[in-house]
Amino acid sequence: MKDANKGQSGPLDGQHLHIGIVQARFNEDITNALAEACIAELKDMGVQNIDHVFVPGALEVPLALQAMAERAEYDALIALGCIIRGETYHFELVANESGAGVTRVGLDYHIPIANAVLTTENLEQAVARQHEKGRDAARVAVEMACLLDDLSADLAELVDGEGQA
Repeated sequence: MKDANKGQSGPLDGQHLHIGIVQARFNEDITNALAEACIAELKDMGVQNIDHVFVPGALEVPLALQAMAERAEYDALIALGCIIRGETYHFELVANESGAGVTRVGLDYHIPIANAVLTTENLEQAVARQHEKGRDAARVAVEMACLLDDLSADLAELVDGEGQA
């Protein structure tokens, strides 16, 4: 939802992170704006190690994310795309399958994925969301990567503490 109350995460430091971005070319004006806002926000949070790849459309995004996840070198991934409702059922198919694929890759590979594949009724809605959602994706990726680092460190401390007792 545009301008939703998302709460505050506090300051985020992404200097140590390696982030991968998969951008769909379909609706390229929108996805380019998403990417521009996303990359600017990542850099504002200190992220310098960014890999950015392109795929034809939203249905190809999950496969590219999976290939990046298999490399095991990224702290988080970002999915960028834009699906605008047309006159056929195709919109639902693409939106549902793309979203499910993105989620499955994140869960299967235990890597945070910020899903900024816009699904809108029309071009005007996409344009209205392109910058905010690009920035949001960057913040989600950095926040979740940092959270998983913290949780992994906490778990390691618990395991070490039990082994020393």
